[in-house]
Amino acid sequence: TSITSAKIQVNGVHLHYQQTGEGNHAVLLLPGMLGSGQTDFGPQLKSMNKKLFTIVAWDPRGYGQSIPPSRDFPPDFFERDAKDAVDLMQALKFKKFSLLGWSDGGITALIAAAKYPTLIHKLVVWGANASVTQEDVRIYNGIRDVSKWSEKVKKPLEEMYGHKYFAKTCEAWVDGISRFAEKSDGNICQELLPDIKCPTFIIHGEKDPLVPRAHAEYIHKHIKGSR
Repeated sequence: TSITSAKIQVNGVHLHYQQTGEGNHAVLLLPGMLGSGQTDFGPQLKSMNKKLFTIVAWDPRGYGQSIPPSRDFPPDFFERDAKDAVDLMQALKFKKFSLLGWSDGGITALIAAAKYPTLIHKLVVWGANASVTQEDVRIYNGIRDVSKWSEKVKKPLEEMYGHKYFAKTCEAWVDGISRFAEKSDGNICQELLPDIKCPTFIIHGEKDPLVPRAHAEYIHKHIKGSR
């Protein structure tokens, strides 16, 4: 099945998405920081079962081909992405859908599943965190300067954004996510986790360099019945 690439107006911005498959089970793929459907989910768009699933991968506002606007990080940027993601799927006429989110996309998916429980069928997250610790801030500052990134990770993002936008947006992300650590509990969405009612599967990479394993364990403990 071919992959359609299109834009649709949602909440005042033109969001880019890719869609493939014709299955009854609709799935939205949510990319991580600076990511897009194409950079983060090429293998899934190509290889997920297209008879079982209808697969949509989106570029959050300011990322990938959903520019303009330029990406910014107000205090509620995760909530804004969650609303954009859900409204995008509704604009595409999906009544109920599952979320597969990684990294920042995982956080967005947690918030969406908690806030829109009647719309979300199932939830899979990996590399996600519900709070930000001082240790996390130290790790984030380690990736602030994109010139120190490995060529493999840097190249596709530089090709997509150009060096200047890529470097500037990465710095803005570090500042934006680090602000959560200024709250007493570093909370992003901890209080929402008990509101997630759909079947939830949490995956974590033992060697994840950005997200310590305790985050995955916290999410698992606070989403009832999650695995």
